[in-house]
Amino acid sequence: MEIITGTKEFIIEHDTAVSIGKFDGVHIGHRRLLDEIIKKKKDGLKALVFTFDPYPEVLFGRSDGRLTTSEEKRLLLERMGIDILVEYPMDKETADTDPGIFLRDIVAGRLGASFVAAGPDLSFGAGGRGNIELLKEMSGGLGITVSEVEKVKCDVDGEEKTVSSTLIRSLIEKSDMGNAEKLLGMPYLICGKVVHGNSLGRTLGFPTANIPISDDKIIPGYGVYAADVRIAEIGYKALVNIGVKPTIEGSDPETPSAECFIYDFDGDIYGEDIEVCLGNFIRPEMKFDSVDELKAQVIHDIQKAREN
Repeated sequence: MEIITGTKEFIIEHDTAVSIGKFDGVHIGHRRLLDEIIKKKKDGLKALVFTFDPYPEVLFGRSDGRLTTSEEKRLLLERMGIDILVEYPMDKETADTDPGIFLRDIVAGRLGASFVAAGPDLSFGAGGRGNIELLKEMSGGLGITVSEVEKVKCDVDGEEKTVSSTLIRSLIEKSDMGNAEKLLGMPYLICGKVVHGNSLGRTLGFPTANIPISDDKIIPGYGVYAADVRIAEIGYKALVNIGVKPTIEGSDPETPSAECFIYDFDGDIYGEDIEVCLGNFIRPEMKFDSVDELKAQVIHDIQKAREN
């Protein structure tokens, strides 16, 4: 996948099928949009995703956290089959762009769009005045075919709800990983580079991998989760503690991490990038009176996770 980032000075020299948005989480609603542009590859178009970096909310100081970091989003989009990802700089000039100029100069001009798939809540240009109606109105003159894709609805605990990144964030913060996975179309993903921690694994006698969690990423409720971990394209089962490890002396109470107890694995992976897919919530994070109590609880947690 080609990634264009950090610049406004580019022109795509190929006809493209485009979808515009934040795509935070790359959830099943996003995937329906993305499927529309991926289908156009058979007609010779490049599938292109256009997003902003940073998100507009960050520019205006009202960000509520992300489901996917830039690296995680890139990984998921590439695996879906997207050809080009444009991470367009979001600054005051971008935010103040007239919606019509945005469509003419950027979407048709720089992106080379001949097809655009968009949802009914599409918003672009100064004040968010650009919408699906304006896109349809201008599309003929710009040589763009527009496909309006309806929102996806999904059952959440017996109630039909519209799939959205906001809803998924609220589920994850409540550790409702089952419903979050249903709406994401996959388990909640945490990617990162394994770093040296406070030797918790050596203390407990279990192999561990410690991954810092990005400051702007949505963090599930502190606790223990079943998980699948991917290391160098090989999958392993794991038990993951999300939190600050209050029992361990020297842990930073302000810096949460994902501490992975990986089953049947004893390799040296410090400095390696790994993927953690969170499954069922097992219990809240707890402070124990001793490391021995913690070790006994971890053994119990592993048994419980293996049974699930």
